[in-house]
Order: sequence, then structure tokens, then C-alpha cells
Amino acid sequence: MAFRFAYLGSGSRGNAALIEVDNTCVMLDCGFAIKETERRLARLHREPADISAVLITHEHGDHVAGAVRFTRKHKIPLYMTPGTRAAVRDAERAPLREVNCHEAFVVGDLYVQPTPVPHDAREPCQYVFTDGESRLGVLTDTGHVSLHMLQHYSACDALALECNHATAMLAAGPYPRSLKERVGGAFGHLNNDQSAQMLNDIDCSRLRQVVAVHISETNNTTAQARGALAGALSCADDDIAVVDQDDGLGWRDVG
Repeated sequence: MAFRFAYLGSGSRGNAALIEVDNTCVMLDCGFAIKETERRLARLHREPADISAVLITHEHGDHVAGAVRFTRKHKIPLYMTPGTRAAVRDAERAPLREVNCHEAFVVGDLYVQPTPVPHDAREPCQYVFTDGESRLGVLTDTGHVSLHMLQHYSACDALALECNHATAMLAAGPYPRSLKERVGGAFGHLNNDQSAQMLNDIDCSRLRQVVAVHISETNNTTAQARGALAGALSCADDDIAVVDQDDGLGWRDVG
């Protein structure tokens, strides 16, 4: 089976992705309620019994809301860092596995490399997945891009990259000042320009596709997100896929 990925949805109302190869299918984050997660899995022709593990990036509700109940109900291993575990209610009731942000681990046929990121959570991490040949990087919920992250996400074949907000839209938008400062701060979320700059700073020699994720419905537009990433890669805007909050994204091959 091809190394591929898909999204149940991405945004402030819930995030979840699937990464699979051969007999392994991992869910990255579980920010939807159980029934909604199951409905969205079915849309991708998958069911809970197909899920080998659920990996959590951090404890915010749009990433972890359904994780404990979903993994308990279906007896699926739940991976998270110790800091995230301490911040997730009832986490000890799930079949937990600990993630060290600095140590790679294996889930079935997938090799998983976590990396710490600057975000306003207890111990957040993001991930790069590989089947031994191709690399898929997923990066959301980070306020800035560190040198370590540039090294970590270089030479990916596919990259799901946060384009949370357009700076001008956030500044002029309806959020209160404190929330604007949080979202746009060094421990908040990447804006379009930061994500475009990251593409300029990493090794993109193997990069075949980029997917814009975690786009704010209030402070960004898909057109602006696409335009920023396409400009950095000197490609057409339509070459950049976008994950929709409600419709997600269908299966895409990594290599």
C-alpha cells in the first residue's frame, strides 16, 4: 500500500489527520467528538478498528477533545508527551504511551520523529513520519520556526504546514487584544508569511506537495494562504492543497 495521508478536518473547531502505510494507520490528533470522528473516518473509508494508534500534539481542545474517550472505547494506544498527559483530563483512563520529544519511535510500519515546538501548551510536539523512503512533515500550532525545526522539516516529500492567519486580518479582526497577542505571538500560531519564509529556509529539493492546514476562519482566507505558499515555491496557487475544517482532505500519496 502507498504511503499516504488524509485529513478528517483542520481548524479551530477540530483537527485530526490519518497517516498510513501497509497495515499501519495512525491518527494524528483527535479534536472531534467520538461520533463525529467515526463519521469522518467513514468518509475516508476507514473505521476505528483500522487505527493502529492515536498521536497527540498538545492538550488544546481542538486537538484532543475526543482522544481519551475514542481510544478507551476502541482500545487504541494513545501517544502523548508527559506534559500533555498532565494537562489532559482523565488521560490516565486511556491506554497511554509516552512520547519523548527528542526520541524517534515506531508504530507498525511507520517511523515517527517528534520535535518540540514553541506553543502555549505544557509540552507540545509535532511530527515527521517516514516509511523508510519518503518523508511526511506535519507542522501546526507553533508561534515561530526555530533552527532545530528547520533542520527537522528539511528534505520532506510532503509537508502539511500551518497557515493560521494573515497578519493584517488578525490585526483588524474581531478578536480581543489579548487573544490577538496570543495568536500572533512567539508561542501562538504561524501566519502566512512565516510559513512562506519557512519554505524558503528549508531544503525543498524533494518536496512534491504542500498542504495548508489550521487556517483561521476569522483571520485568514484560503486564497491568501495558498498565495503565500505558492509564492515561496514559485508554483501555481492551485498546486497548494488546503484542508477544510468541515470537509477535510481526501487521501494523498506522500511520495
